[in-house]
Amino acid sequence: MTVLQVVALLLVAGGGLLVVTTREPLRQSIVVSGYGLLLAILFFVFQAPDVALSQIVVGAVALPLMILLALAKLRGQAE
Repeated sequence: MTVLQVVALLLVAGGGLLVVTTREPLRQSIVVSGYGLLLAILFFVFQAPDVALSQIVVGAVALPLMILLALAKLRGQAE
């Protein structure tokens, strides 16, 4: 295992902890997006570029966008 792989694994572990400890939904969607990017970097470091590209699309863009749209809809219904 290389140093780069160990660093990537530690960053993903720290990012996962940050996602779990963030309580405000808007901030959590931003943190989830960053976590998706960290996972994409991890996949790239472990030589899986096709999985990394899929992770960028799903984990860093689509999932946070769906969370933000759901939050906007819930806030619109509350008013």
